[in-house]
Amino acid sequence: MALSHDDLWPRAGGWPDAESAPAWDAVILGIPAFRTSLSPTGAHATPAAIREALTRYSPTVIGPGEPRDLNEVLRIADAGDVADPDGPAGEAAVRARVEDLAGRSDLMVALGGDNSLTCPVAEGADAAGLITLDAHFDLRDGVSNGSPVRRLIAGGLDPHRVVQIGITDFANSAAYARRAADLGIRVITLDELRRRGAADVVAEALEVAGGGSGGSGATAGHAGGAGRGIHLDVDVDVCDRSVAPACPASVPGGLQASELRTLVRALSSDARVRSADIVEVDATADTPDQRTVRLAALCVLEMLAGRAARRDPS
Repeated sequence: MALSHDDLWPRAGGWPDAESAPAWDAVILGIPAFRTSLSPTGAHATPAAIREALTRYSPTVIGPGEPRDLNEVLRIADAGDVADPDGPAGEAAVRARVEDLAGRSDLMVALGGDNSLTCPVAEGADAAGLITLDAHFDLRDGVSNGSPVRRLIAGGLDPHRVVQIGITDFANSAAYARRAADLGIRVITLDELRRRGAADVVAEALEVAGGGSGGSGATAGHAGGAGRGIHLDVDVDVCDRSVAPACPASVPGGLQASELRTLVRALSSDARVRSADIVEVDATADTPDQRTVRLAALCVLEMLAGRAARRDPS
């Protein structure tokens, strides 16, 4: 069904091609990885589905302060998709594309695809810290959507600058919990998150992943500003299965959609978060109302709202 048109109610998405200008505040990039997934998935269909879902939303942030149209506050672009991103050659192409885009934008957002893409995206962005919103450790051996955190650490990422938020009971093994502890990863379980609250957890996560460098109050810099940053990995299966049924590994009792949105916006408002991904949504397995894909699209907008808040902290 065609969406209605109203000149006074613009729609999100439909952003210009990333090659139409040399620098941007934010760029989205589709990475339809799916071949190494531990669960059968149609995640390769998700970047296109997220783009379609974005058009169902307005780009306007109502508050606090005056309403702000993200398209007026930020320069946003769409870099299309990386073709065939799986395997060594595909991951090399992802790294190269992300390196280029990260050098020309303040925030590079990857639309997955499964969680395997977190490794080449964070490497391409030259991330020095990692924050995951995920029910799982992702410390498995081998190459799959269950191994990106281990692979990043094996590749040189300091495990003491890795924070994992939302780790859930009955979704992990004791062996991987011990591996995380032995590596020195800061694990914040779902129970701890709910006990402490989002603001407290976000502050700690940014401090740890940022290496104690500060920066949450920094003003927006120019696109492509210098300095290694933090990569934010948003695995939507951290959410309750009722709001994320198209995530193969989501479980009952996870985050509510509002909790995920709050965390994503708060983390993205920090100047040190230079790259991010949204992963593990299988658009082909969603409900008829596309609730999981629409939540993923909202995560894109929350990331942009976080950046816009840096321009106008009121």
